[in-house]
Amino acid sequence: MPDYVLAADIGGTNIRVARVSEGGRVTHRRRAPTPPAGGKAVVDALVRLLEEVPCSGVRALGVDVPGLAYSDGRVWAPNIAGWQRMPLGSRLRKRLQMPVIVESDRNAFVVGEVWKGAGRRCKDVVFLAVGTGIGAGILTGGRLLRGHGELAGCVGWMAVRDKYFPQYRSAGCLESHAAGLGIGTAARRLLKRNVSAAEVAHLAAQGDQRMRQILERAGYYLGLGLANLVSTLNPEMIVLGGGVAEAGDLVLKTARTTMLRWAQPIAARQVRLVRSQLGDAASLLGVAKLALDATRETRTQAL
Repeated sequence: MPDYVLAADIGGTNIRVARVSEGGRVTHRRRAPTPPAGGKAVVDALVRLLEEVPCSGVRALGVDVPGLAYSDGRVWAPNIAGWQRMPLGSRLRKRLQMPVIVESDRNAFVVGEVWKGAGRRCKDVVFLAVGTGIGAGILTGGRLLRGHGELAGCVGWMAVRDKYFPQYRSAGCLESHAAGLGIGTAARRLLKRNVSAAEVAHLAAQGDQRMRQILERAGYYLGLGLANLVSTLNPEMIVLGGGVAEAGDLVLKTARTTMLRWAQPIAARQVRLVRSQLGDAASLLGVAKLALDATRETRTQAL
């Protein structure tokens, strides 16, 4: 009988769970809104979802969160109320009576794409998630790059301007100009109403030149960020995911052109810039792979 793990993706809006086989087959998907109350209510909602999934043959649970996951299972997720130092791993282990692996969503994304998506057979890959914010999962030499305080990959704070603005304190420079919130803010100044990045992309596709310029400007700053990643890490591949990355050529064509102009020339010629093949399934597959690997390692050590 094959091994299975449970996989859970906790977002600021939704919680998604599934059962994943050792071969990467995803079944029994479930989804529920993330309780706005945060705190323990989110843990309760996750457990209720997991209880709907068959547990026969399940060896462990892998969970990813939109923030930082520490080695002791505590997490910091700024868009979930009360999750500054949530002991998520220990709480889930106690309630579910199984091993629990907790990981950041950006790391789960890159592992998923390398296992079953665009990055198969690659060892030096960056997954750049460009949505409401910007974060990167970084695999170098086949190993996750975590940093001293698990902060490696917080690339939304890259400096791509030579002047500091107050909004950089909470969102970071690159994120303020290239992510969804920055795109919406720029459009709101012009249209005098709340506008989402998706609406900006729609208006641009309809021929609105002002919205086209906003997306191209975002693509320019995104390209500067990509150039910095290429020159620093020399990756084989950069996988782009998230809503802004799906906005089309107005963003991505400009980003690619800017990256090629600014990056270290040899590294720029070596890197492949591709879109995610897995979409939002990447995080579930990634955290499942990490859980499967952890259980195999534990059993090997016990032999």
